[in-house]
Amino acid sequence: MTAGMTSGERSLAARLAQPGILTVPGAYDALSARIAARAGFEAVYMTGFGVSGSTLGMPDLGLLTATEMAERARALADAAATVPLIADADNGHGGTLNVARMVALYERAGVQCIQLEDQVFPKRCGHMASKEVVDRAEAVAKIEAAVAARRSPDFLIMARTDARAVVDMDEALRRAEGFLEAGADLIFVEAPQSPEEMARLATTFPEARLVANMVEDGRTPYLSAAELEEMGFALALFPVSALLVVARTLEDTYARMREAGRLPEDATRLRFGEYNRMIGLDELMPSAVDQGSD
Repeated sequence: MTAGMTSGERSLAARLAQPGILTVPGAYDALSARIAARAGFEAVYMTGFGVSGSTLGMPDLGLLTATEMAERARALADAAATVPLIADADNGHGGTLNVARMVALYERAGVQCIQLEDQVFPKRCGHMASKEVVDRAEAVAKIEAAVAARRSPDFLIMARTDARAVVDMDEALRRAEGFLEAGADLIFVEAPQSPEEMARLATTFPEARLVANMVEDGRTPYLSAAELEEMGFALALFPVSALLVVARTLEDTYARMREAGRLPEDATRLRFGEYNRMIGLDELMPSAVDQGSD
């Protein structure tokens, strides 16, 4: 059992041992993690892209520190409650010693799987241009350090390579093989650019747990979880879907409020009481719930 888990919490490792692809939505703060868990997903993913945007209002360029990321991970893990949290840890925020520290921070925060990539610092979103990666030996050494640092074997290591865009698919596959030999639990080759490349990944590692990253308007073909499962993927991430929808909603809502001088009557929204119940006011302080606020 992962450090920080209680006996009633679901194990991501146990779920991945079962048949069927695991579909995981991205969350960027405690509220979005809570809503994703309430929607019935079996796991939630903390997106570094979304955390950077929601915390700093800035792009995903590795601007947040290791401790800031860990504190945000703790908040999301708490809000997601019994649903496992997979959390982006960028490139480990340094060398192998930094990676080991990130593993310890995330494991204590209640995260059940850490995602580590092989980009140089400062890193950038995997679907942005002009990425760079560290050499293969350093990339593998970081995964070895992560595996050695975890306290529980149920704390999973998701190893990501961005080498497809920087070098080529052959190098990405060589790195994936090195990650598996280093003890990684899940393999994440970022941004394959065709169905053929995705199929090649699946046929090269038929026994591995493979991650597909579905980014709207990104470089990878945008497929459904069912299509990805048929190809041989074990986990389908949809990291920024909700973030993009929410950002558009905020943009539209603020523009309409500025124009109308109030929230227009036809705006799609929760009722005040519905929101309070969704975030657990009736559980924490029933007397504060206004039954007439619906």
